[in-house]
Amino acid sequence: MTAGIRSNRARYVIKGPLCALVVTCLSLSAVAEQSLEQAASDPTAALMNVQIGDWYNDYHNLSSDSANQINLRAALPFKMGEQQHIMRATVPIITDSPFLDSGISDITVFDLMTFNKEWGRWGAGLVGLLPAGGEDRGAEKWGLGPAVGFTARGPGFLWGFFNQNILTVAGDDDRADVNVSVLQPIVSKLLGGGWSIGVSEMNITYDWENSEWSNLPLGIKLAKMHKFGNMPVQFNAQYEYNFADDYVSAEWTVNFTLKFLFPL
Repeated sequence: MTAGIRSNRARYVIKGPLCALVVTCLSLSAVAEQSLEQAASDPTAALMNVQIGDWYNDYHNLSSDSANQINLRAALPFKMGEQQHIMRATVPIITDSPFLDSGISDITVFDLMTFNKEWGRWGAGLVGLLPAGGEDRGAEKWGLGPAVGFTARGPGFLWGFFNQNILTVAGDDDRADVNVSVLQPIVSKLLGGGWSIGVSEMNITYDWENSEWSNLPLGIKLAKMHKFGNMPVQFNAQYEYNFADDYVSAEWTVNFTLKFLFPL
């Protein structure tokens, strides 16, 4: 997920040498199947990475107020028996908000089993919500649900969909439940010279508690791959507009992200 699961007050818009060897083999496999530039935009690719993103947005129905959030995200491929997995955690840090205090907000984690096919890759697993934000920055709810998605690829082109569903399983009974489905389209086209263009990290969100779409974004992303010595880094800039405007919600969002890749 992008800015992730926000507090209900702002509405909801996800050891040792053996482990190193497994991560290395999976990362090499991902690069062998598709270019590093393409794998960097593929959430199902077995590519270890760490990214830092800054998200700035203005609001519908709330004049002269904006918000800023830093997202820390890490993805780690691993094997359990013969089955390939990808574990990804997203930690949002609120730096400015008209609703919430500054600090770490609720964390989302997913574990996706992936299956390689001739046309691309598909995956299925679980996504969880961890109430790290507490009363001041989060929903105070534990969430769990299914995640499923696929990516299909051709020379220089990638497309697919990724779906996450978070349903409340425990938490503060005085706070509203978190029951949302998030659909993320994936489209990326390589332009050459390390450049690529595609859709932004659009999190199309349906809020089951209120029976309505809480986020209907449309956006674009421009990315550039660059190597600093042996360290490949993807820079990307994104812009998206949210068409769900019946209440106070993000109107437009600008995101700048650095993604550090580890194709060991």
